[in-house]
Amino acid sequence: MPLILARICPPRFRRKDYDVTAYGAKGDGLTKNTEAFYRAITACHRAGGGRVVVPAGTFLTGGIRLLSNVELHLSDGATIKFSTDPDDYLPLVLTRWEGTLCYNYQPFIYAFEQKNIAITGKGTIDGDAPSGKWASWGAGSTPLLRQWGEDGVPVEERIMGVGKNMRPNMIQFFRCRNLLVEDVLLKNPAMWSLHFVFSQNITVRRIEVYSTNSQGDGVDLDSSSYAHVHDSKFNTNDDCVVIKSGRDADGRRVGIPSTHIVVERNKFSGRWGGITIGSEMSGGVSKIFCRDCEINAPDFPGRYPIKHALYIKCNQDRGGVIDGVHLRNVFGQNVEREILFVSMYYQNGGTKGFFPQINNVTVDRMKITNGKLAACFRGFPQQHIKNVRITNSTFTGITEPNLIENTDNLVFRNTTINGVVPA
Repeated sequence: MPLILARICPPRFRRKDYDVTAYGAKGDGLTKNTEAFYRAITACHRAGGGRVVVPAGTFLTGGIRLLSNVELHLSDGATIKFSTDPDDYLPLVLTRWEGTLCYNYQPFIYAFEQKNIAITGKGTIDGDAPSGKWASWGAGSTPLLRQWGEDGVPVEERIMGVGKNMRPNMIQFFRCRNLLVEDVLLKNPAMWSLHFVFSQNITVRRIEVYSTNSQGDGVDLDSSSYAHVHDSKFNTNDDCVVIKSGRDADGRRVGIPSTHIVVERNKFSGRWGGITIGSEMSGGVSKIFCRDCEINAPDFPGRYPIKHALYIKCNQDRGGVIDGVHLRNVFGQNVEREILFVSMYYQNGGTKGFFPQINNVTVDRMKITNGKLAACFRGFPQQHIKNVRITNSTFTGITEPNLIENTDNLVFRNTTINGVVPA
């Protein structure tokens, strides 16, 4: 971990402010400020960078494109509120939608092949997604996109957008580097809140995420590396911090892993996992470290209790290798299902014969009170889970026995479940 953290350095910016109101923006909650944001960001970028400042007020807008050397800073009391009209997120942009590349509506905030970018400040970024069409769209034309990925349809021909009902992300950095997101409140995304794709040198700190729609992940690190997510709060309608690397044939074709990631001192509440790997992990995942995080904290109650403290999910459609997932000092209470859930049988295990690998999972000094199972590890007969160590940990209030299938070299050391040392 020290070697990883030494490689991660947040960007710094020129000391010059560009107030969006000087470019025509009005914080009345009614005026659509898309052009004003464009003018302010473009001016800042062309001048060599600085801060684009959003003062107190509610600034309605369509899609925002961030450029290199720009810090988008939300002052205390500032809200960027996004339009619920899908036409405000045209033209279509290159994106990765649940692990498959395509062209879809622009994420509410989007950066493509840029560097040295930040979103900072004590303000709020509000997707306002429950108010528009996004919730009713659900997963849209997912089966069509999945088939295009399996068939190897050229990416430039995978046109989603109008009529396909595919939700855009709230914030997406695509092929970017030197990134910082700090202090802001992210609320009501249409789907994933903060999504990094093919990106490096990432810092996320002191943010809060509140999501209501399904697909409401917190932070998704997707074929990205050298990332530090810390001191943040997640109240999500899906997974909290998620590591991904592409789905099925399209993910294997691209073949870019997620690696060298540190997640620490966060509070997790949400519908599914606290620290999650997959299910889109076909490009591989390695060197993931999570420590000093709290599950279902009493002082940060969520809409849903976490179902899994650790949630590793994959199947034989994915392929890919997960190697090196390490948890230490993760504690909490009232985990709704399996506390440690590591399974190759996600979505019934798939059918295509690309068996994933899961190797080298360690859990140290975990303390969880109340849960269904302490540990569920399910590998395939054709491909076992290998090398799992659970040490110095305590699980109490557990209602069902562990479920262990096709798992080699599983070691419990100095660990008890309801006061009993597991066999």
